[in-house]
Amino acid sequence: MTKANRPLLAVTLGDPGGIGPEIAAKALAEENTYRLCRPLLIGTRALVENALAFSGLAGFTAAAVSAPAEGVFEFGRLDVLDLDNLPLDQLRPKTITPAQGRASFEYVAKAIELALAGEVDGTVTGPINKAAINAAGFHYSGHTEIYADKTGVKDYAMLLADGAFRVSHVSTHVSLKAACDRVKKERVLKVITLTAQALDRLGLPAPKIAVAGLNPHCGEGGLFGDEDDREIRPAVEEARTRGLQAEGPLPADTVFSKMLGGQYDAVVAMYHDQGHIPIKLQGFKYDDQTRTWGQLSGVNITLGLPIIRTSVDHGTAFGKAGEGRANPRSLLDAIEAAARLAGQGEDSRHA
Repeated sequence: MTKANRPLLAVTLGDPGGIGPEIAAKALAEENTYRLCRPLLIGTRALVENALAFSGLAGFTAAAVSAPAEGVFEFGRLDVLDLDNLPLDQLRPKTITPAQGRASFEYVAKAIELALAGEVDGTVTGPINKAAINAAGFHYSGHTEIYADKTGVKDYAMLLADGAFRVSHVSTHVSLKAACDRVKKERVLKVITLTAQALDRLGLPAPKIAVAGLNPHCGEGGLFGDEDDREIRPAVEEARTRGLQAEGPLPADTVFSKMLGGQYDAVVAMYHDQGHIPIKLQGFKYDDQTRTWGQLSGVNITLGLPIIRTSVDHGTAFGKAGEGRANPRSLLDAIEAAARLAGQGEDSRHA
């Protein structure tokens, strides 16, 4: 694939105090990344150089560019749109600071700006810290809300994917009480639709979508609540009249196992933990003997935006920041997903 045909992806560094700079450097130190796309890091060159050094990635260089068009995008050179907004002497690994929160927010805002202007084909975000960006004066509960605000979108949703295990969410960063209040027919139908559209773009036409119930046993005919019959079931029925292969509501305690077995291509979960727990059980592997995470796989895709946004499916991991032992697998997954969504990337991971 020629350079011109590869999608140009903006990859943000995330919070400088976390593992974001390290996994970004490691992801771009894999030659396959350049087969999939033209990766442009959005951040601070000094942070990338520092990450290359403590990760032992000799032979790679970080080159500052002032615009995406200036990128060379060749393996061995990491092109960085250098915002130069955090001097290295202000770097505080493993620590929440307003300065690092501001830097990480500005990386994201710049990526969104470039995508809206058509200067990049998609965006991929490294992990930010919510407390840090709020300490810096940017009052958002996460990446998804930043993107929704900056793009002017109200109908959006989160899709988490680890291989064929895919979960979208009716609500995410709200209290459990508020999450129950948000289970309405219109919202459930919107998330089913957004999920079907995203899977089609990822190469799964006519996907089979399971819709989880809210209450135990989907309410058991009203014994444990009536939201399943009153809001979720009509949404599924409406989706089916629109030609979508949706089923539900289905008991949440078994629906994920059915997807794992191949019966469904995705599950629509009703709230944050209902969806996050099973997919992180699938993609995150912890070793108590070494007290380390041996695997952090999976990708976060924001649905309903006018631009492409994928992300790692994990946090800043302050505990291992600056030590050179962070795993870039989730960021690599996010880059591949963004390349596919851009419609020009090729699945060459195993080529």
